[in-house]
Order: sequence, then structure tokens, then C-alpha cells
Amino acid sequence: AVVSTQSTGLSPEEDAKVQNVVQAAPWWLPVQGASWDHPEGIDTDVSGRMHHPVVHVSWNDAKAYCTWAGKRLPTEAEFEKACQGGKGESLYPWGNEELYEGAHQANIWQGQFPKENTLEDGYKTTSPVGSYPPNQYQIHDLIGNVWEWVEDWWTTQHSPDGRGPPTGQEKVKKGGSFMCTKQYCYRYRCPARTKTSADTTGLNVGFRCAKSA
Repeated sequence: AVVSTQSTGLSPEEDAKVQNVVQAAPWWLPVQGASWDHPEGIDTDVSGRMHHPVVHVSWNDAKAYCTWAGKRLPTEAEFEKACQGGKGESLYPWGNEELYEGAHQANIWQGQFPKENTLEDGYKTTSPVGSYPPNQYQIHDLIGNVWEWVEDWWTTQHSPDGRGPPTGQEKVKKGGSFMCTKQYCYRYRCPARTKTSADTTGLNVGFRCAKSA
């Protein structure tokens, strides 16, 4: 699994084992043994992080969990509508300005990426769920913190029916993460999106469940 060099938990022992970096993104390291319960490698665990979002979960994992729980992954259209929280086509759950009344509203990167994180929002990696105010629908953390898998296969055009294509090569992720910044990954916006293969995991990728009313 891949772990960010910005993580606070990669031990000197694990760091010494790393032989490669991810091409074109040297702030990502392949770490043997990294998983949902060992986020930065085998000598780390989730102690003290039980209220943080789960990470190192592939789309396949997320789908299986939602099915087991009697729920499902949200569609991209559902996620985007929930994110905008009744504010029309807003950039963020609270409006169109990155700060609200001078305060950060999501866990994203501040400073010069990837060299310096000034931690203005108080977090270097993931933050506990609900650390920031909810939107008007009373939903938390729809941008920042971790990318979230949705049901849809990737396509460059949104489907008119909001369902996405029936098949594809990669799955859609929404919301951005603690590593996003306007300098590098300006995708912590409600309409923004990216794509990844269904078997990919990472330190900044998680999910939430949905259920039809």
C-alpha cells in the first residue's frame, strides 16, 4: 500500500525499508504491511484513531462492507447534491469561499506543497470525523480529510440520468483529502472528482455508506 511522506506515523525502521517512490509523486511511498489497521506500516495501529475515517480501503472493500451492512455506496450525483447542501451549485458545502468567517471548514493542506504544511487547520493527516461543522443537510466532512469512493464508473461526461456508465475501467472518488491544495490537487470542491482503479488503496482514501430512504 502507499503511504504519504507527510504522515506522522512512519517509523524509522519502516522508512529504512522503502526502496522506491511513486513516479511523478515522490511524496508517496510503497510500504509493505500498510493496511486499514496498520495505516503507516506493520508497526503502527489505529490506537487513538477510532473516530478517524478508515483508510487503505479499496472500492472493492468499500462495496463489500456496504453490502454486508445492508447499505450501499452513494452515487456520484447523490454525493455532489449532498455536498452542496441545498446551496445550489456551490463550490464548497458552506458556499463559494474557502474560508467561512475567517475559519477553515475542512481538513486540507495549508502551506507550500509538498515541503511545508503549516497546519492552520490543526491536522497533518486525517482528522476525527465531525471535527468541522456540518452543512445545511447536517452532513460532515464532505470535502477534505479523505477521498471517498462512490458507486460510479468513471466517465468524462456526467450521465443525464445521474447513474453513471454500466461498465468501465476506474471508479470515481469525490471530496479531496488532507493532501489537497490549490497548488497541487484543487479537487476539494463539491463538483470536483478523480478516478482510481477499484483495487487501489491509500492513506488518504476512505468511504461512507448510503441508504435509500
